[in-house]
Amino acid sequence: MAEAQTDQSGTETAGRPQQRNPHRWRFFRAGGFDQLRLETGEDLRHLSQLDQKLWLALSCPTKGIDFDRRTLELIDADKDGRIRAPELLAAVNWTCRMVRDADALFAGHGELPLSLINDRHEEGARILASARRILTNIGKADLAAISPAEAADVSRIFGKTQLNGDGIVPPSAAGTDTETAAVMAEIMKLVGQKPDRGGEAGLGQEEADTFFAALDAYLAWWDEALAKPEILPLGEGTLPAVEAAQKLSAKLDDYFFRCRLAAFDPVAGVALNADDKDFAAIADTDLSAGAAAVSAFPLARVAAERPLPLGQGITMGGVNPAWSTEVARLRDAAVTPLLGGGRDALSEADWRDMQARLAPAMDWLKRKAGALVEPLGITRLRAIRQNNVQQKINALIAADTALAPEFEAIASVETLARYVRDLVPLLNNFVAFKDFYTRRGRAIFQVGTLYIDGRSCDLCIAVDDPAKHATLASLSRIYLLYCECTRRGPDGKPTGEKLVIAAAVTAGDADQLMVGRNGVFYDHDGNDWDAVIIKIVSHPISIGEAFWLPFKKVGKFAGDQIEKFATARSKASEQQMTTQLLQTGTQAIAGQPAPPTPAAQQQAFDAGKFAGIFAAIGLAIGAIGTALASVVTGFLNLAWWQIPLAIIGAVLIVSGPSMIIAAMKLRQRNLGPLLDANGWAVNARALINIPFGGSLTHLAKLPPGAERALTDPYAEKPQPWGLYLLLGVLAGIAIAGWRYGWWARLFNGG
Repeated sequence: MAEAQTDQSGTETAGRPQQRNPHRWRFFRAGGFDQLRLETGEDLRHLSQLDQKLWLALSCPTKGIDFDRRTLELIDADKDGRIRAPELLAAVNWTCRMVRDADALFAGHGELPLSLINDRHEEGARILASARRILTNIGKADLAAISPAEAADVSRIFGKTQLNGDGIVPPSAAGTDTETAAVMAEIMKLVGQKPDRGGEAGLGQEEADTFFAALDAYLAWWDEALAKPEILPLGEGTLPAVEAAQKLSAKLDDYFFRCRLAAFDPVAGVALNADDKDFAAIADTDLSAGAAAVSAFPLARVAAERPLPLGQGITMGGVNPAWSTEVARLRDAAVTPLLGGGRDALSEADWRDMQARLAPAMDWLKRKAGALVEPLGITRLRAIRQNNVQQKINALIAADTALAPEFEAIASVETLARYVRDLVPLLNNFVAFKDFYTRRGRAIFQVGTLYIDGRSCDLCIAVDDPAKHATLASLSRIYLLYCECTRRGPDGKPTGEKLVIAAAVTAGDADQLMVGRNGVFYDHDGNDWDAVIIKIVSHPISIGEAFWLPFKKVGKFAGDQIEKFATARSKASEQQMTTQLLQTGTQAIAGQPAPPTPAAQQQAFDAGKFAGIFAAIGLAIGAIGTALASVVTGFLNLAWWQIPLAIIGAVLIVSGPSMIIAAMKLRQRNLGPLLDANGWAVNARALINIPFGGSLTHLAKLPPGAERALTDPYAEKPQPWGLYLLLGVLAGIAIAGWRYGWWARLFNGG
């Protein structure tokens, strides 16, 4: 009975026979967990059999990482901007099938050796032939390897190839058949064009079919008219006649209707024409034949049963200047050919007769088909149809399409060249974080180095939205600086390029790190960016920082209190002085004696109150002295070897809790949330312990062998703080001895 097994996704399956000789995997310990060691071609061939729970990442974005963008796009089969485990496995399996020896993928080939391509199967043989064809086309036929850049140089590969398997053919593909080439150029002009793989403009089957379908429809439409004489009473001249009649149709109907109204009521004739007021309204404007106000006037002078003048004769009264050109066109294109020459006027009856004779043509024009090809003219279109150009163009497109498998293999050359170069480095940053934890290279999520506050931070990640990223990244327990980076051109002006990074600070302290502070960011291409801190996620940086933190807090608190006290006393003194001056000036003006000076007021003090104040001060000093004396006495009563232990214990009492808390948080630092917030799916707790974290940030230090002069001409003069402290302690002991009678008992022998 077959035992239940677990497939690569981690789900149990039943009924599958167990492998008799399973692949032997090797792991290494880093970051507090086991990571897969990929070292041989057999590791790659069996990678799909490894339980994905052992993968360090299950997906990563194609943006925001320092890796070849084109390679990531090729792996991203569904083009969703993310690399997932199945897509990466598909790339690995295909590559292993396309190469003779998968071990060669670990050799770090920057180019694809032709001898590595496996031509024992059909697809591999096509890729090998295509690689050789590429090298021949770019003038490097004698080379034994091809680089990804050479395989992707489409303009050079296909620049001299008219048929390249993309189904797009340029006019030059017609060769010496100039007629076919001319028609192809006309199709591209009317229907549109597409670039082929070589970058030359051409047309595909869709454009050809669209053109010839329109051509057939247009010719059929014309054949209908030629078969019915009533449609084209003037032959090809019918279309200009119809156009001229349609242009004036509304205006002529308006004119003849006005004339009938004038015949109905002679009084209406005056109102139906433009009068003095109408002309006065436009007298001050710039007039021309196309002026809208003039065009709105009747076509000619309205009168009962008056025909439309067809010229500018004085006896006929003339035509509205805005329409004279159109009336002349109607006369020449329609009236004279249809009604006979010699007419100088058009009656309403003649107009209706002319409309009736042109009605079949107007109806035919409404059914026009294939208008797309009309600009070529009926004569040119008939010539195209008679020369069988459609069959020739379709044959060219079919011949080009037939080459698709061969030229798709050319595209596969680029894919294979990139996979041979990039797959293993990508796996070492996806299945495992080998490059990150061994520190022998840089991980793909490390986009550069930030220099700020006397340190360099190697763990810098590109970020799109700092606020959104910080929400999840704060769970990493890493001190993060979010910096907005901008670049400047050679002229010193901003280039408009912008980048936001999250930099991990893992050494030093945070005393001088604040929003608004500037630094410099260097990307891995060597470009420098101006960086400014825009957001901080605060966590412990080091145990050393935690040791000094309580003392810094006490010092800061004491300094703040002293500053507040001094400020308050200074303000009170200034206010008292100002009040005294105002009172003195006011009383001097009023002739009153000046108030006592502050010195006099100080002399007129209450003796009892003064004695009480000094008694209180003495009591406080005595209490402090007593405490100091007790500490000193207890300290001096210790054995000599106990004194250092007492000092260490006192320091630990102050700094110990802070150091313990910091150590606990530092041991919990996790790379996972930092990457997850950036679109990764990290599949393990990628811990950053204290020693490893310290290697991610480097503090400024003098290089080995450097000389250092210790004399500083501008150094501050040292203050005898030790002497001051000693005198203070002795004074406290003296006051305490007086307060508690130590000296009396000492000198009296008691």
